[in-house]
Amino acid sequence: MIKIDAITLFPEMFSPMEVSIMGRAQKAGILDFNTVQLRDFAINEYGQVDDAPYGGEAGMVLRPEPLAQAIKHCQKTKTQSTVIHLCPDGKTFDQQMAQELAHKEHLILVCGHYKGIDQRIRDKYVDMEVSLGDFVISGGELAAMMLSDAVVRLIPGVLNRFESAETDSFSQNMLAWPIYTRPEEFEGLKVPKVLLSGHHKNIKQWQKAQALKITQEKRPDLLKKTELSDEDLRLL
Repeated sequence: MIKIDAITLFPEMFSPMEVSIMGRAQKAGILDFNTVQLRDFAINEYGQVDDAPYGGEAGMVLRPEPLAQAIKHCQKTKTQSTVIHLCPDGKTFDQQMAQELAHKEHLILVCGHYKGIDQRIRDKYVDMEVSLGDFVISGGELAAMMLSDAVVRLIPGVLNRFESAETDSFSQNMLAWPIYTRPEEFEGLKVPKVLLSGHHKNIKQWQKAQALKITQEKRPDLLKKTELSDEDLRLL
């Protein structure tokens, strides 16, 4: 079981976590997902959690006191917690990171907003800083949901067939091979004969060759991270 707490100003944004695979994981007791309203730790009766930045820069910054109290509140429930700050300048999230986080007991996701969070929280309380890519969105909520989904689906018991996650794109530093379903012919396009043959060894070889080819065409950078065997090179 994994526990995930998302510290946020907008808990209502996390409704997608109640449906589909994430919803099933919660009902099965594999995932304990909670939102923590940052304003519950506001500095005054008006619910203030932000302030103007020093130095005269435009915009607002989330103050350190509410964030520190919210993180401490989440840490009370587990002895081993990993605090993750979702931000543009964090390490780029990838499948390998998702696999590593899937072994964690408790993730605390800090969803920034406005101009960001006070640097002192980043320095003292945050264990990891994670980015989804070289772009900026309005807050960390969407990023937190995407990270949670990518991590939780790798936990055994979440997917009906765990091997489905093991063959996803990026799992072996390669993109996925083409997939087909019924009918065998659609608008003049046919399913490759090898997939209809029932010959498992040939099917596996075809899938590997297609994955290598697609990765080489679309993401050759991924192959640079992989030690290709002589057989792989022949398939290319």
